[in-house]
Amino acid sequence: MKQKTYLAIPTQKLIFPQSSGIVNFNSPEVIAALKKAGMENEEIVLVPTDKNIVGEDFLGIAAEIEQLFTPFPFEIKLAYKAGRRVRVTSVQSKDGVFFAETKPVTFKKGNELVIAQLFDKAVETYDLFISKTARRRLPLTKENINADIDRIIGSLPVKDKGDFLLNVNTEDRLMLFIKALNEALVIMSVDEVVAEKVKEAIDDNQREYYIREQIKALSEEIGDDDEIGEYLDKIDKLKATDAIKEKLRKEANRIRRTAPASPEMALLKNYLDTVLELPWGVYTEDNTDLKEAEKVLDEDHFGIKKVKERLIEALAVRKLSKDGRSPIICLVGPPGIGKTSIAQSIARAMNKKYVRLSFGGVRDEAEIRGHRKTYIGAMPGRIITGIQTAGSMNPVFLMDEIDKMASDYKGDPASALLEVLDPEQNVNFRDHFLELPFDLSKVLFITTANSLDTISRPLLDRMEIIEMSGYTDPEKIEIAKRHLIRKAKKQNGIQDDWITIDDSAVERIIHDYTRESGVRGLEKQINAIMRKVARRFVDDPDAQPVVITSENLTEYLGEPKYFGNMVSAEDQIGVVNGLAWTAVGGDTLSIEVALTKGKGDIVITGNLGDVMKESARIAISYCRSIANELNLSPEFFKENDIHIHVPEGATPKDGPSAGITIATALASALSNRKVDHSVAMTGELTLRGKVLPIGGLKEKTLAAVRAGIKKVYLPEENRKDYNELPDIVKQKLEFNFVSNVTTVIRGVLL
Repeated sequence: MKQKTYLAIPTQKLIFPQSSGIVNFNSPEVIAALKKAGMENEEIVLVPTDKNIVGEDFLGIAAEIEQLFTPFPFEIKLAYKAGRRVRVTSVQSKDGVFFAETKPVTFKKGNELVIAQLFDKAVETYDLFISKTARRRLPLTKENINADIDRIIGSLPVKDKGDFLLNVNTEDRLMLFIKALNEALVIMSVDEVVAEKVKEAIDDNQREYYIREQIKALSEEIGDDDEIGEYLDKIDKLKATDAIKEKLRKEANRIRRTAPASPEMALLKNYLDTVLELPWGVYTEDNTDLKEAEKVLDEDHFGIKKVKERLIEALAVRKLSKDGRSPIICLVGPPGIGKTSIAQSIARAMNKKYVRLSFGGVRDEAEIRGHRKTYIGAMPGRIITGIQTAGSMNPVFLMDEIDKMASDYKGDPASALLEVLDPEQNVNFRDHFLELPFDLSKVLFITTANSLDTISRPLLDRMEIIEMSGYTDPEKIEIAKRHLIRKAKKQNGIQDDWITIDDSAVERIIHDYTRESGVRGLEKQINAIMRKVARRFVDDPDAQPVVITSENLTEYLGEPKYFGNMVSAEDQIGVVNGLAWTAVGGDTLSIEVALTKGKGDIVITGNLGDVMKESARIAISYCRSIANELNLSPEFFKENDIHIHVPEGATPKDGPSAGITIATALASALSNRKVDHSVAMTGELTLRGKVLPIGGLKEKTLAAVRAGIKKVYLPEENRKDYNELPDIVKQKLEFNFVSNVTTVIRGVLL
């Protein structure tokens, strides 16, 4: 028998004769061999093995290379067309490539009678298989029995296909064919049994569901209200829109379809309980008696006339326009002046529910809008929680310390508040937890802040700003007499006849023990006195009543914390009193200038911010421009160093309003003339000597009164604010409004 040499390619894929397909290779040797064979149009023999080709006398499949393509550098795809079986007689290896000598394969026919019987059985089994699977019937003939078996087995999902590929005995192949088909039929029958059992189980579940539905119907018929019925009754009683009720009914009906042990059951009940606890459509009736409201505000707070007037105006508007939307009021001022307590008084005056939430330190947007209800531990945001606490849809809602909110990677809560605090949008506020529109338009939102600097501009634009300035000394004394002393007695368990505090004692506490715009420090000192009195009467119940005067105050509060006025008691060269605004109110600060022989250096000390340092440089440039008026030689600034210092270096100081103060101190030092120590000033300075307006005039003038100042110099453009100043300030200060710093210098230099 003639032998032929082929390029031998090992493959793990089972390839049947007279078939075609694609097989992948990633062995470098095989890739190189296939590329060479493809270029030379050589025939190959595909050897089904998962090992290297060794030995001899084994079967392979002769094939032609249809196409070679390389989708990746280290992979090649072979499109082949397989021929007949061949028997490998010998193998030679050359550079890692195998060459096989082959000869044709002849099938062993065996006993014809046995083959005929096996063939009939094979046809019967194959027809049964085709009828069960509805596959296309391939020909199975006695003349080409081995080729037909190869073609049929190659197309069927049967195991052990390799047995057909390597066996050349016709009887054995028929037996294997019948066995493979019978195994496939058994698997199919098992699948049918399993499918029938699954169907029966589904039918049982449907039957159980039907019975449960009947039980529910019977329960409703005899009036046995279940939990879902209770939810539906509560939903029907809500004073909400039909769309909201329909959404809640769908959520309630979902409980019927949810397994009791499912986590979703707890989520649904928590959601419904929370939503149904909200005061949908519940409104309190506002008190529209303006006289009564004004009386309540006067009882609770002394002074702050402007704030009271604005609130009474809001009441008047609400009386005339029932559908009018509530304005968003922002009370701005230093600590301790009653921003929070005024909101409580507003609620009492208007007969509204009151709820307070502190927004200081809030940095998560979800605290405003809530969490999605699908999250574990989800809850509504602070706004909806506050409404739920208030129990009505038109309470007084105080957002305390709104300027202390922060932002981080979780979101910007200030942006989330834009919808809440917009009268045009909050009629349909959507909390992430509720997923329902909630009307906030009737809520009277009041916000408080110490400063407007940290509040975002879009949020600030939605609010009506009402500035609350500090109290004058007479107002503080009156507040102490009307409120603080009585409150301190109650907090410390002191009876009214145990202690009397004179006005002189209160005045000394204000001057010597506190230095503030509000009354929080004053309240602390009064409480300190009450604690000592409480101990006195606990030690001796028969002790004599105590009278607190300015003379015996040190026995209870110790030595004074602040000694007299902060301003100098005598006129000095290069020392000028300035007026400053801080987050806790107004304050006085002295600015000192000293000249020393040197090289023209400029030194600025006192923990000053960039803006204040710029004010100092502007003041120096201006003084250089008026050197002739100050009788200075052209070489003066080159031969002398200038040192500008603002005492209390541990306290950061910044702002442009110190401009004229620094310029005046420089002019005093340069001209060697003293400055009137009873004078203070404030104003921003330009290079041309123009004085620009400043803010916080009331706080600054109050600080001047506290410090014993007699005369103040203020920008001309602040003259319009004069009428709003307290009477005590107008009485104790001489006001000079100037438009140029030259006027100030000429007026204060002695």
